[in-house]
Amino acid sequence: MSAIGLYARATAGFDDRLATTLQILRDAAAAHPGRIVLATSLGAEDQVLTDLIVRHGLPIAIGTLETGALHPQTAELIGRTEARYADQGLKIEVYRPKTEAVIEFVRNNGERAMYESIDLRKACCGIRKLEPLARMLAERSAWVTGLRREQSDARGVVAALGTDDQGRVKVNALVDWTWADVWHYISTFEVPYNPLHDEFMPSIGCAPCTRAIAVGEPFRAGRWWWEDEKAKECGLHVSQAPAAGASADLPAVSALPPR
Repeated sequence: MSAIGLYARATAGFDDRLATTLQILRDAAAAHPGRIVLATSLGAEDQVLTDLIVRHGLPIAIGTLETGALHPQTAELIGRTEARYADQGLKIEVYRPKTEAVIEFVRNNGERAMYESIDLRKACCGIRKLEPLARMLAERSAWVTGLRREQSDARGVVAALGTDDQGRVKVNALVDWTWADVWHYISTFEVPYNPLHDEFMPSIGCAPCTRAIAVGEPFRAGRWWWEDEKAKECGLHVSQAPAAGASADLPAVSALPPR
Protein backbone atom coordinates (compact mmCIF):
# COMPACT_ATOMS: atom_id res chain seq x y z
CA MET A 1 0.00 0.00 0.00
CA SER A 2 1.18 3.53 -0.73
CA ALA A 3 2.02 6.05 1.97
CA ILE A 4 -1.06 8.02 0.92
CA GLY A 5 -3.27 4.99 1.46
CA LEU A 6 -1.65 4.27 4.80
CA TYR A 7 -1.50 7.73 6.33
CA ALA A 8 -3.67 10.33 4.56
CA ARG A 9 -6.60 11.28 6.77
CA ALA A 10 -8.74 14.41 6.97
CA THR A 11 -8.77 15.34 10.66
CA ALA A 12 -10.54 17.99 12.71
CA GLY A 13 -8.87 21.38 12.52
CA PHE A 14 -6.84 20.67 9.38
CA ASP A 15 -8.19 23.69 7.50
CA ASP A 16 -7.26 25.94 10.42
CA ARG A 17 -3.77 24.49 10.64
CA LEU A 18 -3.33 24.96 6.89
CA ALA A 19 -4.50 28.58 7.10
CA THR A 20 -2.12 29.26 9.99
CA THR A 21 0.81 27.75 8.12
CA LEU A 22 0.09 29.80 5.03
CA GLN A 23 -0.11 32.99 7.08
CA ILE A 24 3.17 32.20 8.83
CA LEU A 25 4.85 31.73 5.44
CA ARG A 26 3.36 34.93 4.05
CA ASP A 27 4.45 36.92 7.10
CA ALA A 28 7.95 35.45 6.98
CA ALA A 29 8.34 36.26 3.29
CA ALA A 30 7.19 39.84 3.91
CA ALA A 31 9.55 40.28 6.85
CA HIS A 32 12.59 38.97 4.96
CA PRO A 33 12.19 40.08 1.33
CA GLY A 34 14.68 38.28 -0.88
CA ARG A 35 16.47 36.81 2.11
CA ILE A 36 14.46 33.72 3.04
CA VAL A 37 14.79 30.14 1.81
CA LEU A 38 13.06 26.81 2.38
CA ALA A 39 15.82 24.33 3.21
CA THR A 40 14.13 21.22 1.88
CA SER A 41 15.28 17.69 2.62
CA LEU A 42 12.78 16.54 -0.03
CA GLY A 43 10.86 14.69 2.66
CA ALA A 44 7.08 14.66 2.82
CA GLU A 45 6.85 17.76 5.03
CA ASP A 46 9.16 19.80 2.84
CA GLN A 47 7.30 18.75 -0.29
CA VAL A 48 4.15 20.16 1.31
CA LEU A 49 5.95 23.42 2.01
CA THR A 50 7.31 23.54 -1.53
CA ASP A 51 3.80 23.13 -2.91
CA LEU A 52 2.44 25.87 -0.63
CA ILE A 53 5.19 28.28 -1.61
CA VAL A 54 4.81 27.65 -5.34
CA ARG A 55 1.01 27.34 -5.35
CA HIS A 56 0.59 30.69 -3.60
CA GLY A 57 3.42 32.47 -5.39
CA LEU A 58 5.31 33.24 -2.19
CA PRO A 59 8.71 34.93 -2.64
CA ILE A 60 10.63 32.23 -0.77
CA ALA A 61 13.59 30.52 -2.44
CA ILE A 62 13.82 26.73 -2.28
CA GLY A 63 17.16 25.00 -1.75
CA THR A 64 18.30 21.48 -1.00
CA LEU A 65 21.47 19.59 -0.07
CA GLU A 66 22.71 16.95 -2.48
CA THR A 67 25.07 15.24 -0.04
CA GLY A 68 26.56 12.76 -2.48
CA ALA A 69 25.15 9.93 -0.34
CA LEU A 70 21.42 10.25 -1.04
CA HIS A 71 19.24 7.38 -2.18
CA PRO A 72 18.71 7.52 -5.97
CA GLN A 73 15.00 8.03 -5.31
CA THR A 74 15.74 11.16 -3.28
CA ALA A 75 18.13 12.67 -5.81
CA GLU A 76 15.65 11.96 -8.62
CA LEU A 77 12.93 13.83 -6.74
CA ILE A 78 14.74 17.14 -7.32
CA GLY A 79 14.12 17.01 -11.05
CA ARG A 80 10.66 15.51 -10.67
CA THR A 81 9.62 18.33 -8.35
CA GLU A 82 10.93 20.97 -10.74
CA ALA A 83 9.03 19.29 -13.57
CA ARG A 84 5.82 19.24 -11.52
CA TYR A 85 6.01 23.02 -11.06
CA ALA A 86 7.65 23.92 -14.36
CA ASP A 87 4.77 26.18 -15.34
CA GLN A 88 5.48 28.26 -12.22
CA GLY A 89 9.18 28.40 -13.06
CA LEU A 90 10.41 26.50 -10.00
CA LYS A 91 14.18 26.08 -9.86
CA ILE A 92 15.57 24.38 -6.77
CA GLU A 93 18.95 25.62 -5.58
CA VAL A 94 21.21 22.58 -5.11
CA TYR A 95 24.16 22.74 -2.72
CA ARG A 96 26.79 20.00 -2.68
CA PRO A 97 29.66 19.26 -0.30
CA LYS A 98 33.17 20.21 -1.30
CA THR A 99 34.58 17.27 -3.23
CA GLU A 100 38.05 17.52 -1.70
CA ALA A 101 36.65 17.41 1.85
CA VAL A 102 34.59 14.30 1.10
CA ILE A 103 37.51 12.53 -0.54
CA GLU A 104 39.82 13.31 2.36
CA PHE A 105 37.27 12.22 4.96
CA VAL A 106 36.65 8.88 3.22
CA ARG A 107 40.36 8.33 2.65
CA ASN A 108 41.14 8.91 6.33
CA ASN A 109 38.12 7.21 7.87
CA GLY A 110 36.64 4.81 5.34
CA GLU A 111 33.24 4.48 3.69
CA ARG A 112 31.63 3.22 6.92
CA ALA A 113 32.99 5.85 9.28
CA MET A 114 29.51 6.91 10.40
CA TYR A 115 29.03 3.53 12.08
CA GLU A 116 32.30 3.73 14.02
CA SER A 117 31.49 6.58 16.41
CA ILE A 118 29.09 9.47 16.94
CA ASP A 119 31.97 11.90 16.44
CA LEU A 120 32.80 10.45 13.03
CA ARG A 121 29.14 10.36 12.02
CA LYS A 122 28.74 14.01 13.00
CA ALA A 123 31.94 14.87 11.15
CA CYS A 124 30.48 13.27 8.05
CA CYS A 125 27.26 15.26 8.52
CA GLY A 126 29.36 18.37 8.95
CA ILE A 127 31.05 17.91 5.59
CA ARG A 128 28.06 16.68 3.63
CA LYS A 129 25.28 18.76 5.20
CA LEU A 130 26.32 21.55 7.56
CA GLU A 131 28.94 23.20 5.36
CA PRO A 132 26.69 23.24 2.26
CA LEU A 133 23.81 24.48 4.43
CA ALA A 134 26.01 27.34 5.64
CA ARG A 135 26.50 28.37 2.01
CA MET A 136 22.76 28.16 1.37
CA LEU A 137 22.06 30.44 4.33
CA ALA A 138 25.03 32.79 3.94
CA GLU A 139 23.05 35.72 2.50
CA ARG A 140 19.74 34.83 4.15
CA SER A 141 18.19 36.24 7.30
CA ALA A 142 15.54 33.52 7.69
CA TRP A 143 14.89 29.95 6.65
CA VAL A 144 11.90 27.65 6.58
CA THR A 145 11.96 24.03 7.76
CA GLY A 146 9.51 21.14 7.92
CA LEU A 147 10.03 20.39 11.60
CA ARG A 148 6.95 19.06 13.42
CA ARG A 149 6.54 18.49 17.14
CA GLU A 150 5.20 15.00 16.48
CA GLN A 151 8.43 13.84 14.84
CA SER A 152 10.36 13.05 18.02
CA ASP A 153 10.64 13.79 21.73
CA ALA A 154 13.55 16.12 20.98
CA ARG A 155 11.33 18.15 18.63
CA GLY A 156 8.29 18.10 20.87
CA VAL A 157 8.98 21.60 22.17
CA VAL A 158 9.92 23.19 18.84
CA ALA A 159 8.39 26.64 18.42
CA ALA A 160 6.79 27.81 15.21
CA LEU A 161 9.37 30.59 15.20
CA GLY A 162 12.88 30.34 16.57
CA THR A 163 16.45 31.30 15.85
CA ASP A 164 19.41 29.25 14.77
CA ASP A 165 22.90 29.45 16.25
CA GLN A 166 23.74 32.34 13.92
CA GLY A 167 20.73 34.38 14.97
CA ARG A 168 18.76 33.80 11.79
CA VAL A 169 15.01 33.48 12.10
CA LYS A 170 13.93 29.87 11.72
CA VAL A 171 10.36 29.35 10.57
CA ASN A 172 8.91 25.95 11.45
CA ALA A 173 5.58 26.43 9.72
CA LEU A 174 4.28 22.88 10.20
CA VAL A 175 4.94 22.41 13.91
CA ASP A 176 1.32 21.55 14.74
CA TRP A 177 0.67 19.30 11.77
CA THR A 178 0.19 15.58 12.21
CA TRP A 179 1.52 12.87 9.91
CA ALA A 180 -2.06 12.39 8.71
CA ASP A 181 -2.23 16.12 7.87
CA VAL A 182 0.93 15.92 5.79
CA TRP A 183 -0.35 13.03 3.70
CA HIS A 184 -3.86 14.44 3.44
CA TYR A 185 -2.33 17.55 1.86
CA ILE A 186 -0.09 15.48 -0.45
CA SER A 187 -3.09 13.44 -1.57
CA THR A 188 -5.38 16.44 -2.02
CA PHE A 189 -2.96 18.49 -4.11
CA GLU A 190 -1.13 15.61 -5.84
CA VAL A 191 2.24 16.65 -4.44
CA PRO A 192 5.20 14.60 -5.72
CA TYR A 193 6.89 12.62 -2.96
CA ASN A 194 9.78 10.24 -2.39
CA PRO A 195 8.73 6.64 -3.18
CA LEU A 196 10.81 5.49 -0.21
CA HIS A 197 7.93 6.75 1.95
CA ASP A 198 5.96 3.85 0.48
CA GLU A 199 8.62 1.54 1.95
CA PHE A 200 8.04 2.62 5.56
CA MET A 201 10.67 5.36 5.67
CA PRO A 202 8.95 8.40 7.20
CA SER A 203 12.24 10.21 7.78
CA ILE A 204 14.76 9.96 4.95
CA GLY A 205 18.36 11.11 5.09
CA CYS A 206 21.51 9.79 3.47
CA ALA A 207 21.30 6.19 2.28
CA PRO A 208 23.81 4.70 4.79
CA CYS A 209 21.99 6.37 7.67
CA THR A 210 18.36 5.54 6.87
CA ARG A 211 16.36 2.34 7.23
CA ALA A 212 12.68 1.42 7.22
CA ILE A 213 10.88 1.46 10.57
CA ALA A 214 8.75 -1.25 12.11
CA VAL A 215 5.16 -0.86 13.28
CA GLY A 216 5.11 1.10 16.53
CA GLU A 217 8.58 2.61 16.15
CA PRO A 218 8.99 6.41 16.37
CA PHE A 219 9.13 8.48 13.16
CA ARG A 220 12.89 8.93 13.35
CA ALA A 221 13.79 5.43 14.53
CA GLY A 222 15.19 4.70 11.08
CA ARG A 223 17.72 7.52 11.26
CA TRP A 224 21.12 6.64 12.80
CA TRP A 225 19.38 3.65 14.40
CA TRP A 226 22.62 2.41 15.98
CA GLU A 227 22.94 5.53 18.14
CA ASP A 228 21.31 6.64 21.35
CA GLU A 229 18.00 8.46 20.75
CA LYS A 230 19.33 11.71 22.26
CA ALA A 231 22.10 11.90 19.62
CA LYS A 232 19.80 11.66 16.61
CA GLU A 233 20.35 15.04 15.00
CA CYS A 234 22.89 15.93 12.33
CA GLY A 235 23.37 19.47 13.61
CA LEU A 236 20.94 21.29 11.31
CA HIS A 237 18.31 21.64 14.03
CA VAL A 238 20.18 21.78 17.34
CA SER A 239 19.19 25.34 18.32
CA GLN A 240 15.50 26.06 18.62
CA ALA A 241 15.24 29.01 20.99
CA PRO A 242 12.05 30.98 20.39
CA ALA A 243 12.71 34.35 18.83
CA ALA A 244 12.54 37.22 21.29
CA GLY A 245 9.02 38.41 21.90
CA ALA A 246 7.40 35.63 19.89
CA SER A 247 4.80 33.13 21.04
CA ALA A 248 5.99 29.55 20.92
CA ASP A 249 2.76 28.54 19.19
CA LEU A 250 1.53 31.29 16.88
CA PRO A 251 4.38 33.74 16.28
CA ALA A 252 3.90 37.16 14.76
CA VAL A 253 6.58 36.65 12.14
CA SER A 254 5.73 39.88 10.37
CA ALA A 255 6.51 41.85 13.51
CA LEU A 256 10.18 40.84 13.36
CA PRO A 257 12.55 43.02 11.36
CA PRO A 258 14.88 41.42 8.83
CA ARG A 259 18.23 40.54 10.34
